[in-house]
Amino acid sequence: MTQGWKITVIVLAAVVVLSTPLIWLLNGPDAGQLAGATVQAAVGVVALVWALFQSPDRRTDDTSVRTGQPRARRGGIAVSGIRRPGGRGSGSARAVRTGSATADGAGSRAVSGIDYSD
Repeated sequence: MTQGWKITVIVLAAVVVLSTPLIWLLNGPDAGQLAGATVQAAVGVVALVWALFQSPDRRTDDTSVRTGQPRARRGGIAVSGIRRPGGRGSGSARAVRTGSATADGAGSRAVSGIDYSD
């Protein structure tokens, strides 16, 4: 859940918890209104708790298709596909028909596909 949606759900839950039950309770509720206010407040509290425990959505899905043919020289890095240093990212990574990557010279590195190295 993105931060914007999380804030929206929290605000809406707070409005649900406070709005109608508060109005009903201030006007001397009968048994039905009291039961309705209780259910509405409980639903609002559940939505609030649920929103608070949602982790932010940091999932990234990367796709690389039919890339070019990069060339690394003099210690450079050539990646024909996707680069995720240190394996960062929680989503899927997919490389399809990537071009050939060429490395020339000492310390150069070429990857055709997905590069997880630092």
